Amino acid sequence: MSGSLNLLPASYADFRRTAERRLPRFLFDYIDGGAGAEVTLRRNTADWEAVQLRQKVLVDASAMDCSVELLGEKLAMPMVLAPVGMGGMTARRGEVQAKRAADKAGIPFCLSTVGICPMEEVGQVSQTPFWFQLYMLKDRGIVQEILDRAWAQGVRTLAFTIDLAVLGTRYRDIRNGMAGGLGPWGRFRSGALDYALHPGWAWDVGLRGGPHGFGTIARYVNQSKNPRDYLHWTGTQFDSSVTWTDIEWLRAVWKGNLVLKGVLDVADAKQAVAIGADGMIVSNHGGRQLDGVASTAAMLPWIADAVGSETTLLVDGGIRSGQDLVRALALGAKAALIGRPWVLALAAGGEAALTRYLALVKQDMRTALGLSGAVNARDVGPQVLLRD
Repeated sequence: MSGSLNLLPASYADFRRTAERRLPRFLFDYIDGGAGAEVTLRRNTADWEAVQLRQKVLVDASAMDCSVELLGEKLAMPMVLAPVGMGGMTARRGEVQAKRAADKAGIPFCLSTVGICPMEEVGQVSQTPFWFQLYMLKDRGIVQEILDRAWAQGVRTLAFTIDLAVLGTRYRDIRNGMAGGLGPWGRFRSGALDYALHPGWAWDVGLRGGPHGFGTIARYVNQSKNPRDYLHWTGTQFDSSVTWTDIEWLRAVWKGNLVLKGVLDVADAKQAVAIGADGMIVSNHGGRQLDGVASTAAMLPWIADAVGSETTLLVDGGIRSGQDLVRALALGAKAALIGRPWVLALAAGGEAALTRYLALVKQDMRTALGLSGAVNARDVGPQVLLRD
């Protein structure tokens, strides 16, 4: 979990550096990378950093409170661990470890359709409900069965991803053989050689952490033995024809909270409200889909002005610190999701490292609240921002 000279990690960047050393190259790049030239990936973080907080002094900060209410749950801070495909490959049974860390931090964990651990395994961690993220498959019977299984596991909030009509072009995955690669050398480099260069991961996760399929959908996938086989299957089964009519069908069959993940347009946000979604996540898929689109920090105020009073608004993409959580609240979100940070913290040192990272985020948020004059997270608004 420590960095150079055995220093304790103090920020997301520290965990990321350790994760880069520990993970096989193909896996680190799959998680860390974005689409195309990664312009949007960089914008996501840079635009949050550009949002300036307003420092206020002599405000009583003795009773600070980071907690919020979100979709019927009380959260210790306005954060959700976002669904990350193959996130469980970064540590042994990674999603299980992440769920335990989220429980301790008092925040929700959202399991991906293409997570490594099946929902039944994650559900055994505790009685605390988790969220589930759904991709629409061509076989609606499978989708209905997955929803029924999720409900039986206590899932009451479904995050449906709507920005995957086609898969983004991710140069890092191509170079590493995850998306075609450069022939036999690309596949070899992202396989045996890469594992040999990272023996700790190869032993703990590669050999002891199986099975390595997409656990929730494994029963529907024939003759697939590893994540690459599963990725190929999902590439043929994800439904590119999904429209708002399919959202209407999903709204009719899902009894719990329905949150649409991938809204980046005001008109789409209004349509999501009209169709009966309980919430939406302002998201560009972490910069992994269409490169060159706006950052979520840039779009959040526009969408909040349009529909913020009518829905539960969340945001993801580039959130790295407790200061970013305060910025997100100030721009109109009720909470934020983090993806890469939790996965890379897990890679850096398992559940203990992720627990430390989440504690650092909360402490950082307390600092931002205490010095911006809004000591209660539920009171954060534009007043904490320095406006031009």
